[in-house]
Amino acid sequence: MKIIFHHPLPLNENSKSASGIRPLRMLAAFRESGYIVDLVTGYSVERKKCIDKVKEKIMHGEKYEFVYSESSTMPTALTDPHHLPLHPFLDWQFFSFCKKNNIPIGLFYRDVYWRFKNYGKGLNPIKKAVAKFSYEFDLWVYERTLSKLYLPSMDMGAYVPHVSPSRFVALPPGHVSPDIVTQPVSELGISPLKLFYVGGMSSHYQMHELFKAVLNVPDVQLTLCTREAEWRSVQHEYPALAPNIKVVHLSGAAMEAQLQACDIAVLFVKPQEYWEFASPVKLYEYLGFQKPILASEGTLAGRFVKEQGIGWSLPYDMNAVTKLLGALRQRPVLFNPIYEKLKQVAPHHSWQARAEQVITDLTQ
Repeated sequence: MKIIFHHPLPLNENSKSASGIRPLRMLAAFRESGYIVDLVTGYSVERKKCIDKVKEKIMHGEKYEFVYSESSTMPTALTDPHHLPLHPFLDWQFFSFCKKNNIPIGLFYRDVYWRFKNYGKGLNPIKKAVAKFSYEFDLWVYERTLSKLYLPSMDMGAYVPHVSPSRFVALPPGHVSPDIVTQPVSELGISPLKLFYVGGMSSHYQMHELFKAVLNVPDVQLTLCTREAEWRSVQHEYPALAPNIKVVHLSGAAMEAQLQACDIAVLFVKPQEYWEFASPVKLYEYLGFQKPILASEGTLAGRFVKEQGIGWSLPYDMNAVTKLLGALRQRPVLFNPIYEKLKQVAPHHSWQARAEQVITDLTQ
């Protein structure tokens, strides 16, 4: 069984960003499912070489089950380092060739931030216009060539023009689940109660109400793991750090050790329009570690947490958080039903489960 894996950038094993990690996880999951994978990846010159090889194989009778593509946050035509559209039709022609040869194509469409008014602030107007035209062109291509357009959530479909909604399928991030054994919590409780957040700190990730709540509860500890530059850019917006709030700049195993040690994983951000459909990788990373999740109402993450029973979805309000933390400190056994749900839900959201979904979609 053979498939084609397409990504309009080089695959970077050392990537720390969600957009770089996801293609690697999906590629590994397809291989774990038993597929032989031919890559069409890299910048345009490398992709052209890969495409020529794959086309030659197809012309000589090679059979591929399907093409799976992971898009970039940039328009496909502008993904070369110089961001010039020197080969604007390369991927469109390849997708068209595959479709003509009856090879189904599924593509994960990462982001629609370009559809929001804040997109391109400070960008040269000509560059912004070229980028937006190129995004529109990508969607024009998708409508004409894809079998499935995978989205982080179905809610995002409302922001995707030019493509028939009948092609939309939700394919959120997944997780690489470590071996987790959670022990029931006794009435003796947890002291201090440890909260952990990993991710960005920006206008998209506002957590002021969480800070206020933790400052009011000294026997709760909050650790924020974020890039140093991002923290510096927003530090002035937050109160001076108290002994029970710590900011760290870790990644990889060091970050995972902090996550493993916490009692509650946090995705408690101020609701904004973008958060109504955003499906953050960290949500599923928390789920993979089977950590109870604190999320905010008015976000897709909050709705998921509530529907699955894997944590608490609260109004974005200091008092609501303070009240919850107080209840958990007084009755720590409230964690136990959450742990049971995490155990049941986590296996359905691994990267392997995501790959199996694509295989089912594109081969049946």
